Amino acid sequence: MTALREFHADHGAEFETRGGRELVAHYGRPARTHEAVRNGVGVVEMHYGVVVVEGDDRREYVDNAVSNAVPASDGEGRYALLLDPQGKVRTDMYVYDAGERLLVFVPPSQAEPLVAEWREKVFIQDVEIRDASDEFAVFGVHGPQSTEKVASVLTGAGSPEPQLSFVRGSIGDAGVTAIAADAPTGEEGYEIVCAAADARDVFDALLFYGNPSVPFGHRTWETLTTEAGTPLFETELEGRIPNVLGIRNAIDFEKGCFVGQEVVSRVENRGRPSRRLVGLRPDRLPAAGAAVFDGDESVGDVTRAVDSPSLGAPIALALVDFDAPSELTVRVDGEAVPAPVTDLPFVEGSDRSARLPQYGAAE
Repeated sequence: MTALREFHADHGAEFETRGGRELVAHYGRPARTHEAVRNGVGVVEMHYGVVVVEGDDRREYVDNAVSNAVPASDGEGRYALLLDPQGKVRTDMYVYDAGERLLVFVPPSQAEPLVAEWREKVFIQDVEIRDASDEFAVFGVHGPQSTEKVASVLTGAGSPEPQLSFVRGSIGDAGVTAIAADAPTGEEGYEIVCAAADARDVFDALLFYGNPSVPFGHRTWETLTTEAGTPLFETELEGRIPNVLGIRNAIDFEKGCFVGQEVVSRVENRGRPSRRLVGLRPDRLPAAGAAVFDGDESVGDVTRAVDSPSLGAPIALALVDFDAPSELTVRVDGEAVPAPVTDLPFVEGSDRSARLPQYGAAE
């Protein structure tokens, strides 16, 4: 359950359960809220599991496990993946160097199993690992006016840059960390981290102090990130090889060995994966998992589909055969509906998602 349930309810929130966790679905009229974020700034409670890794060997230990190089300086962050031996994504994560410790932000369902696994694999290393999810609250601030918003409430520091770097400051009486987000909504954005005890005050300040902003929930997050072409853990990443998703910002192909590296490198050296993530513009809204066809031949499936508030039409992300043509169809209620491939992102915002699929020269 969200730590701020009563606060959200006071603002008209409707709730839903996803992945065993209660989230804010929306505050009423999610499509209108979507447009408010696209044209201004909105605030959403993020739902991360937070893993703390301490000890002299913390950087080496995590670096040996994940797909990207762990940051080596206080104030830096990286986006990375944890893969299985077959090269499939087990979880994605943001790894932040916070001086004497690393903070690892993962999907909430992944924190407990990650801590258990990493503890089990500690032998002689000087490493301590714990689940600190209940100690923190994290809020996303997104939209073309997010920089002005953060500047209007954050004291003791300027807005951080580049992406995934962070600064420490305060909002009111609460100490906070402000992170430059990697634009998952396709807009400028930040994440504000505070102690769980300060969550209500910080959220209130982000909504009502300085430049005005709107609260938004999961349904608006879903439409924003889909329009931005951002693959998400639950719908696109989990259980798939990262090459097919084109999330090259999560992989350092030059670093030392990590679990799954052999498969990822083999696919990379082959020049292209078997499938790729594309955007579709179907005539009608398909369900997640709907089959995608080239004529009578199945060439893939839809991973996520929404009615785009910005475009006023259905859009979808789909994994299809790498050489599938641009004129495709998708099954909606048993009927073949035209669903042409379109460039990502669907909507150009004030920034571009760092996870936009990239397939190099082979694309």
